Amino acid sequence: MTQAQILSLGSVNVDFQVRADRWPEPGETLLGQDFLMIGGGKGANVAFLARRLGVNARLLARVGEDALAEEALRPLREIGVDLGATKRVAQERTGIALIIVRPEGDKGIILSANANTAWEPTDAEGVATEIQDAPPGSVLVADLEVPVSIVQRALETARQQGLRTVLDPSPAGCLLPALYSAVDYLTPNPTEAEQLTGIPVRSAADAFRAGEVLLERGVGAALMKLGAGGCVGVSAGGRERLPAVPVRVVDQTGAGDAFAGALAVALLEGQQVNEAARFAVAAATLAV
Repeated sequence: MTQAQILSLGSVNVDFQVRADRWPEPGETLLGQDFLMIGGGKGANVAFLARRLGVNARLLARVGEDALAEEALRPLREIGVDLGATKRVAQERTGIALIIVRPEGDKGIILSANANTAWEPTDAEGVATEIQDAPPGSVLVADLEVPVSIVQRALETARQQGLRTVLDPSPAGCLLPALYSAVDYLTPNPTEAEQLTGIPVRSAADAFRAGEVLLERGVGAALMKLGAGGCVGVSAGGRERLPAVPVRVVDQTGAGDAFAGALAVALLEGQQVNEAARFAVAAATLAV
């Protein structure tokens, strides 16, 4: 029997990152340091992390027909991510993210989605076929940096096939009400949780309340990432806070993707939701 795999549907970018002491003021030229150009994007990061953890990963994504496409795809290819469902789009540029990281490790990102949004309506059926052909026990991880119509078709097909689904609701404004009931595990950060529920998430108690709202909307479990690390889990099986081990934060970039990828790997390996969430918290903690 073919081994179960992570199906990662989402964005592929090239990240241009610098460190700076603060955010620039309007009209200001601010000196930065430690320039880094590296492959990124939520979908790509999830697939990369799954391979680092020894699990097969297939990336469902779009890149442009430009030099940056190879910059984005090379590390994925080298680590063994299956790129058979990652296609280059003619006359499009690969997505890019411009990132500033402050000394405390928090970051600001400007994203130019480019090819990530250049899916054709007919591509939805291709994604459905990919999911239908996936081995039993596979897990679908998706984000909303690709067209929501593609994500909706993927989630609905995964539900029909009996595959578990993880959705990173970013950007939260793209989450359609119809998607909630097709999501087994929703993983918002505090900002996204507030945008989705109207509840400002400043504490674990706030996260529990927001998680209850999301549960009422139909998600299987809401795993609410906390600003200081760790998460709050809300599901039909109970409510639990899962703290993170204190660490010196260097760079928060990609921590949420590490959370989603590790969660999916743990679920694929048969862990229950609380154990899987603990593993995801550990991965995100190491990522920062």
